[in-house]
Amino acid sequence: MNCTSFAIIGGGFRTQSFLRVASELSELFDVCGMVVRDQGKGHAIEQKWGVKTYRTLDQLLDAASPDFIVISVTAPASEHYIVQLASHGIPVLVETPPSRDLEGLIELYRTIPPHAKVQVAEQYQFHPMHAARITLVQSGALGCISQASVSVSHGYHGMSLMRKFLGVGFENASIRAMSFESPIVAGPTRGGPPTYESVVMNRRDIAWFEFEHSLGIYDFAKDQHRSWIRSSYVSIRGERGEIQNHSVNRLADYAVPQHLTFHRINRGEEENVEGYFLSGIMLGDKWIYQNPFPCARLYDDEIAVATCLVKMAAYVWGGDSFYDLREAAQDQYLALLMEEAIQSGSTVISQSQPWA
Repeated sequence: MNCTSFAIIGGGFRTQSFLRVASELSELFDVCGMVVRDQGKGHAIEQKWGVKTYRTLDQLLDAASPDFIVISVTAPASEHYIVQLASHGIPVLVETPPSRDLEGLIELYRTIPPHAKVQVAEQYQFHPMHAARITLVQSGALGCISQASVSVSHGYHGMSLMRKFLGVGFENASIRAMSFESPIVAGPTRGGPPTYESVVMNRRDIAWFEFEHSLGIYDFAKDQHRSWIRSSYVSIRGERGEIQNHSVNRLADYAVPQHLTFHRINRGEEENVEGYFLSGIMLGDKWIYQNPFPCARLYDDEIAVATCLVKMAAYVWGGDSFYDLREAAQDQYLALLMEEAIQSGSTVISQSQPWA
């Protein structure tokens, strides 16, 4: 793969992931510029990352010719930039959900030309362990999947994984949901580890999505993915077996059960001097996932973000779509309906939308 040039609109928290990945994989990616409206923040980014920043999109496009542009701003601002860049024929990778409400999702879908190259950086499907689970599910080794419980990340991220594990497209669902609050000692935030002890109320959302032939269960508590004392879990069940977090129970045939474990293989531990990185994940005696960026010092979420960038580069030059506006809109729509079901206390039925 040749070096791909991309630009970024935004200078917030999530842009740091793209900058770190590009810095670590400089042979693959070059950040040719960023649009950061705040001049002080722009100068700070230039000093830390050595990337030129501009105050407006026009200034960026006058100075650089990126292969695609990453949009990492709030949803309302994101909608504006998507339409603007699509009208210029510039490929777009959107970091956030394309809109905060159903009306915005429908309007954006109808506004964007069908030929516009727009993808969404939904990275959770490319996390190494999730990617290993998806590979096993799609191999047919567990048979037809009928149930998936996902307690991994919030909102549309959880919806994306749930639909991936179930193999669900755009079919409608009956949704029941509830929330519950309980006290917890506050843990890390985006700003870093806690500096003193405090007890906060923590909201946990649980929802049941009944599709025609399958059941998805969403379970997530606020900041669970950063917590030191709350665990994530995944349960996927098919007619021939199941995945329970890192364990696999399946049938070799009707009378021979197999009990296997997803095993992470890291380099750089103990006497190994290859450098510290994830080599891949094995199931039994076979690789089920191999890190596409061996030797790079990237943690799992950065590996997933880097995978999005590689797939976006391939997509720009005629490769396959990997998570387009239709998929993103459906996951955001289901997340909105889940919140509606929580607030109303009633069963909510999804309806087929224009993108379906």
